[in-house]
Amino acid sequence: MSALRDEMELREEAIRAHYGAAAAMLAGFDHAPRLARAAEVAPVERSAGIVTGARRFRSTTPGLVTRPTARPDGVQLAARVQAVGGDDLPTPAQAAVLQALRRALAIALALGEAFAEATGLRELKQANLEGRLPEARRAEFGELLAAESLVVLSVFGNATAFLLAPQAGETTVEIGAVDEVLTDNPSLALYGALWELDQDIALHGTDDARLVATVLAYAEALMEKVRARGEGAARTAAFTGAAWRIEADDLPIAGFAPARKARGSTLVMQFKKPQEVVGNHIAKYQAMRLAKMLMAYDFERKLNPFAELGGFIFTFMGDGAPGTGKTTLIQMMAGLLNEYCKAAGYPFRYQNFGIDNIDSYQGKSGQNAKAFIQNVMDPAVIGFGTVDDIDQIAGKRGDRQSSAGQQEVTAVLMEAFAGANTVVRGNCTFGMFSNFPENVDDALRQRAGARFLVDGPQTREDYIDILALLLGKKHDIPLGSHELFAAQEIKRAVANSFAAHNRPAEAGLAEVFDAVQERIGPLDTLAKLGTYLKAIQESDPRFTGRAIKNITDAVKVRAMDFELPDEWMENPDLFLFKDYATKAAMIADLRRPVTVEMVVQEINRYADSEFRYADKSDEVAIEGAVRDMRRMEEAKRRYLEGRE
Repeated sequence: MSALRDEMELREEAIRAHYGAAAAMLAGFDHAPRLARAAEVAPVERSAGIVTGARRFRSTTPGLVTRPTARPDGVQLAARVQAVGGDDLPTPAQAAVLQALRRALAIALALGEAFAEATGLRELKQANLEGRLPEARRAEFGELLAAESLVVLSVFGNATAFLLAPQAGETTVEIGAVDEVLTDNPSLALYGALWELDQDIALHGTDDARLVATVLAYAEALMEKVRARGEGAARTAAFTGAAWRIEADDLPIAGFAPARKARGSTLVMQFKKPQEVVGNHIAKYQAMRLAKMLMAYDFERKLNPFAELGGFIFTFMGDGAPGTGKTTLIQMMAGLLNEYCKAAGYPFRYQNFGIDNIDSYQGKSGQNAKAFIQNVMDPAVIGFGTVDDIDQIAGKRGDRQSSAGQQEVTAVLMEAFAGANTVVRGNCTFGMFSNFPENVDDALRQRAGARFLVDGPQTREDYIDILALLLGKKHDIPLGSHELFAAQEIKRAVANSFAAHNRPAEAGLAEVFDAVQERIGPLDTLAKLGTYLKAIQESDPRFTGRAIKNITDAVKVRAMDFELPDEWMENPDLFLFKDYATKAAMIADLRRPVTVEMVVQEINRYADSEFRYADKSDEVAIEGAVRDMRRMEEAKRRYLEGRE
């Protein structure tokens, strides 16, 4: 990735000049916690020759020397890291952690120096040491020291997370909030950060995987805490208004914003080819197009032209009976994305949120859901997240049979998919799949912008195709009078499937459709279409403004109903490696006009699914009530028999 023109290079010599100081910090120092509470952790053995008292810091800010503090503790972070696992020699993971921490500390100190040089803080420090700091400038001096402290803390957390990202695996650790954020001066700020990191490693770093996860979790939490403090801090403009790049690490630093690098393990999955998915024509077609849409994401701009022009599917729900091909659809889409990303050299991350992520510990299920969302939405990767059997994982609000963990997951997913802070960049998509979507919370289900009806093979030709596909070629049974896979020809199949929605499929919706057309005639104007939508709402109060948004988003998807050429995916230079403006223009040229027929079909598709869910939900509720009444009736009969 080439450096941007407005980025300044932080020279390698300036960084390496601080390696000695960074190594000394990791070796040992004394620190008395001021804001955080020390946990009961086992001390590490003090290495011979380390005189920690020499490194204790005496504040240069007047008045701070008299501030009461707790008893100072010796912190030996290098020894703490190497003690993980109990081996005498450091493991590769431990060495990687120490290398990343030393490098991150050196980068932070070097950037702190650059900040001090740019703001005049360097001269004020010298004047303060020589006792000639003017009284009128003491307030400015204190504010600049606090700003530099925030700068070095932010850069330390940022660089640590960036440098350690390739070591990250599937293990996650919840460390809680970061408390020891000190802003008296940069040295004390880093001592406080390393002290708290030492505490977290002692509590959570039981093996190499958890060690890496703990350091990454702390770096992320530190960045978030410092970013919140930095937004309202004085004299940080020299940091937030500039951008740096460390060429050796390809690390960009732009204010308090985190720099992301792809992390995670190699995806292991049994991928499916599109021709191995029989039936499910619309679902298959939309999944194939969505895979190509994701590939249009621009990593420099951190935005997808489809997200800006309209037609991007951020969330979708696939529903159908058991055995109709939901898992196969996931394998197909993940396989396409994996193949495209390999050709382009893009990082790809797939993650499924399953029932094993529901935890009995209060709050843990919500934390797991947040981690899942953050991993998939990482703007440095192409992401695909799935929630299979979502009716078992996310509970209905008010449902007494749903656990607290399921309710937490529902709240997190609702906020992530359509919350006040949701930002759709177009680098990821989330698919929710269920055999019983009527059991999903109404508000969460309506946050699925697109609906994929996964109904499996439907026609005689579909059943012949799937039989031939699953039998394979190791047999001598003749095919007979049939053109194999001709019915799966995607364009013809999709056209037929969309045409089927010119009229509603659900009986309840069909009655509304016929009544409206009889009253106002063909639905060929916006006013008539709006009348139809209002009639649907009168029939089903759950058909709200969010439903209209989902329908209009689906119409925009239809306007983008074109196939990005396969050669664009196979040869990245033709499209994927173009700049954002060029990619947006190429996509805009392919866009189709919106027609009345499209709008009617998408209204019917969406409303059909809602009526289908409502009918099933009502039927399930009625059957449950009938069973309860029968049980009570039988209980009453037995009770009366027992009294006689």
